[in-house]
Amino acid sequence: MNAPIRIGVAGLGTVGASLVRLITRHGNDLAVRSGRPIVVSGVSARDIGRDRGIDTSGMEWFDDPVALARDPGNDIFVELIGGADGAAKASVEAALGVGKHVVTANKALLAEHGNALARLAEDGAASLNFEAAAAGGIPIIKTLRESLAGNTVSRIYGILNGTSNYILTRMEQERLSFEDCLAEAQKLGYAEADPSFDIGGQDAAHKLALLTSIAFGTEVDASAIYVEGISSITSADIEAADELGYRIKLLGVACRTDSGIEQRVHPAMVPRTSAIARIDGVTNAVAVEADFVGQLVLSGPGAGGDATASSVVSDIADIARGDRVGTFGRPASDLEPYRRATMRAHEGGYYVRLSVYDRPGAFAAISQRMADRGISLESIVQRHRAPRTAAPGHLIPVAPAPVIMITYETTEAEMRAALETIKADGHIADDPQMIRIEQFT
Repeated sequence: MNAPIRIGVAGLGTVGASLVRLITRHGNDLAVRSGRPIVVSGVSARDIGRDRGIDTSGMEWFDDPVALARDPGNDIFVELIGGADGAAKASVEAALGVGKHVVTANKALLAEHGNALARLAEDGAASLNFEAAAAGGIPIIKTLRESLAGNTVSRIYGILNGTSNYILTRMEQERLSFEDCLAEAQKLGYAEADPSFDIGGQDAAHKLALLTSIAFGTEVDASAIYVEGISSITSADIEAADELGYRIKLLGVACRTDSGIEQRVHPAMVPRTSAIARIDGVTNAVAVEADFVGQLVLSGPGAGGDATASSVVSDIADIARGDRVGTFGRPASDLEPYRRATMRAHEGGYYVRLSVYDRPGAFAAISQRMADRGISLESIVQRHRAPRTAAPGHLIPVAPAPVIMITYETTEAEMRAALETIKADGHIADDPQMIRIEQFT
């Protein structure tokens, strides 16, 4: 057996504590599988006195994670602090700057600074591994970077945020409102007190940016991703999707187009029979479409201390064995500049829900506006109006009629232009609801 490989862990939150427990519990097996014993030699966290349920007595304590990153007493620096800047960025740069291998679960850091950090790692002949950053316990990075090295990827998509998937699942299964499901997710610890990063789509966008870089060999560009969250999804949309044979999922999608690489995160209607539609609760899933393997779907826990720690250890074991690949699957200098596809050129079918005033000619005018933009309607359904009551002697106000339309394939630009005109015509009471329809097998 070779000499132990020593790791320094910065951040002892849920994932950091799970990592220490995993290494302690499975140390013998890890030593056999990686060819070297793996030991935690140093740690850094905010509060030295906090009870984390782990024994750190044999580990050197560092108040400053940058000092831990530079310390020659460890061979691998593991960053579990979080955040795109601050201590996380400074400590990773410090470790790579002295040629030390880095393992991180920090998607925000890599989405914002991945290109520069990959070059820094390459300059120092160090590894920068991040299996845990994209989908928790799902080994999607290794799959893309290594197992599919002989394939050309045409599309990658998936459910990349467990909080949003949990909320949408509960809305469908229990017929609850978005607000009620969000409150439940917060109570159970699936959503933060400030859930905007999850339900707004930014968390999924950071993960998608990393997957896109590896899948298509481009530089990371999180700013190029079109992002919509799930807060606009209502019970009416969930029920309509069910009746039409769809389920609503927050998806991250990246694909090749004639104009460049399209990256988008938004709610989508997916066929109930598709593999991605069957992913419920906090589970994540990633699907890859490639020329030689066809379609692969990987699913599993996308977050949580134990699942994420499992992915961190897989990166550590790779380094211990001497396995090295480019951070994003190829040398940083060979990553192509990201060429952004125009979102308005996106093509597909659409679900549209309108609250239409009961006026002569209103439906005909709406249909005409769609036809003016070359949009064909597959179906149009008028829902029952909500009941209205009035005091004796007063007229009962007429409620707008909910109308649901499903379009044939069209472009984003034409769809948005038609809805803007319909709204300007004054025939609808509220902003139109538009959800893209994705066709998956």
